[in-house]
Amino acid sequence: MVTKTARFSAPVYSTGQGRICSGCGQPTAACSCKTQPVIPRGDGIVRVGRATKGRKGAGVTVITGLALNQDQLRELAGRLKKQCGAGGAVKEGTIEIQGEHRDLLVTTLQQLGYTVKRAGG
Repeated sequence: MVTKTARFSAPVYSTGQGRICSGCGQPTAACSCKTQPVIPRGDGIVRVGRATKGRKGAGVTVITGLALNQDQLRELAGRLKKQCGAGGAVKEGTIEIQGEHRDLLVTTLQQLGYTVKRAGG
Protein backbone atom coordinates (compact mmCIF):
# COMPACT_ATOMS: atom_id res chain seq x y z
CA MET A 1 0.00 0.00 0.00
CA VAL A 2 1.34 3.41 -0.98
CA THR A 3 0.02 6.63 0.56
CA LYS A 4 0.17 9.86 -1.43
CA THR A 5 -0.17 13.46 -0.37
CA ALA A 6 -2.76 15.75 -1.91
CA ARG A 7 -0.23 18.15 -3.48
CA PHE A 8 2.44 15.75 -4.73
CA SER A 9 2.13 12.62 -6.82
CA ALA A 10 5.25 10.93 -5.39
CA PRO A 11 4.76 8.35 -2.64
CA VAL A 12 5.89 9.38 0.85
CA TYR A 13 5.43 6.04 2.61
CA SER A 14 5.42 2.41 1.59
CA THR A 15 4.49 -0.43 3.94
CA GLY A 16 7.26 -2.54 2.46
CA GLN A 17 10.00 0.10 2.64
CA GLY A 18 8.84 2.68 5.20
CA ARG A 19 9.40 6.41 4.62
CA ILE A 20 10.48 7.40 1.12
CA CYS A 21 12.68 10.41 0.34
CA SER A 22 10.89 13.00 -1.78
CA GLY A 23 14.15 13.98 -3.49
CA CYS A 24 15.41 10.67 -4.86
CA GLY A 25 12.45 8.30 -4.33
CA GLN A 26 14.52 5.83 -2.30
CA PRO A 27 13.77 4.65 1.25
CA THR A 28 15.19 7.18 3.74
CA ALA A 29 17.72 4.61 5.01
CA ALA A 30 19.19 4.33 1.50
CA CYS A 31 18.64 7.95 0.44
CA SER A 32 21.23 9.04 -2.13
CA CYS A 33 20.50 12.77 -2.01
CA LYS A 34 21.43 13.04 1.71
CA THR A 35 24.95 11.79 1.05
CA GLN A 36 25.72 14.69 -1.27
CA PRO A 37 26.61 17.69 0.88
CA VAL A 38 24.89 20.96 0.11
CA ILE A 39 27.47 23.65 -0.56
CA PRO A 40 26.19 27.14 0.17
CA ARG A 41 26.27 29.48 -2.78
CA GLY A 42 27.16 33.11 -2.41
CA ASP A 43 28.84 35.95 -4.22
CA GLY A 44 32.34 34.46 -3.84
CA ILE A 45 33.42 36.89 -1.13
CA VAL A 46 34.42 35.60 2.28
CA ARG A 47 33.30 37.94 5.05
CA VAL A 48 35.10 38.15 8.39
CA GLY A 49 33.04 39.83 11.11
CA ARG A 50 32.56 39.97 14.85
CA ALA A 51 29.53 38.81 16.84
CA THR A 52 28.54 38.95 20.50
CA LYS A 53 24.82 38.22 20.31
CA GLY A 54 23.79 35.24 22.43
CA ARG A 55 27.24 34.88 23.96
CA LYS A 56 26.82 36.97 27.14
CA GLY A 57 29.04 39.74 25.75
CA ALA A 58 31.93 37.50 24.74
CA GLY A 59 32.99 38.28 21.19
CA VAL A 60 33.77 35.77 18.47
CA THR A 61 35.10 36.27 14.98
CA VAL A 62 32.66 34.86 12.42
CA ILE A 63 33.73 33.78 8.93
CA THR A 64 30.94 33.40 6.37
CA GLY A 65 30.68 32.94 2.61
CA LEU A 66 32.99 29.95 2.24
CA ALA A 67 31.78 27.61 -0.51
CA LEU A 68 33.14 24.49 1.19
CA ASN A 69 31.50 21.30 2.39
CA GLN A 70 31.34 20.42 6.10
CA ASP A 71 34.60 18.42 6.18
CA GLN A 72 36.54 21.15 4.37
CA LEU A 73 35.11 23.75 6.76
CA ARG A 74 36.26 21.71 9.76
CA GLU A 75 39.76 21.36 8.33
CA LEU A 76 40.02 25.09 7.56
CA ALA A 77 38.61 25.96 11.00
CA GLY A 78 41.28 23.82 12.68
CA ARG A 79 43.98 25.55 10.68
CA LEU A 80 42.64 29.01 11.52
CA LYS A 81 42.21 28.18 15.22
CA LYS A 82 45.85 27.09 15.39
CA GLN A 83 46.90 30.29 13.60
CA CYS A 84 45.02 32.39 16.18
CA GLY A 85 45.79 30.22 19.21
CA ALA A 86 42.11 30.16 20.12
CA GLY A 87 39.15 27.81 20.24
CA GLY A 88 36.22 27.84 17.89
CA ALA A 89 33.53 25.88 16.10
CA VAL A 90 31.86 25.25 12.77
CA LYS A 91 28.14 26.08 12.93
CA GLU A 92 25.66 26.10 10.04
CA GLY A 93 28.23 26.74 7.32
CA THR A 94 30.14 29.40 9.25
CA ILE A 95 33.38 29.28 11.20
CA GLU A 96 33.47 30.91 14.64
CA ILE A 97 36.83 31.67 16.27
CA GLN A 98 36.81 32.80 19.91
CA GLY A 99 38.11 36.34 20.42
CA GLU A 100 38.90 39.31 18.16
CA HIS A 101 41.10 38.03 15.31
CA ARG A 102 39.65 39.77 12.25
CA ASP A 103 42.89 41.37 11.01
CA LEU A 104 44.90 38.17 11.32
CA LEU A 105 42.18 36.06 9.69
CA VAL A 106 41.73 38.47 6.77
CA THR A 107 45.42 38.29 5.90
CA THR A 108 45.55 34.51 6.39
CA LEU A 109 42.53 33.90 4.16
CA GLN A 110 43.92 36.24 1.50
CA GLN A 111 47.17 34.24 1.51
CA LEU A 112 45.08 31.10 0.97
CA GLY A 113 43.62 32.68 -2.18
CA TYR A 114 40.19 33.83 -1.00
CA THR A 115 38.60 37.19 -1.78
CA VAL A 116 38.04 38.56 1.71
CA LYS A 117 36.15 41.55 3.16
CA ARG A 118 36.20 42.73 6.73
CA ALA A 119 32.57 42.98 7.79
CA GLY A 120 31.10 45.06 10.57
CA GLY A 121 32.64 47.91 12.55
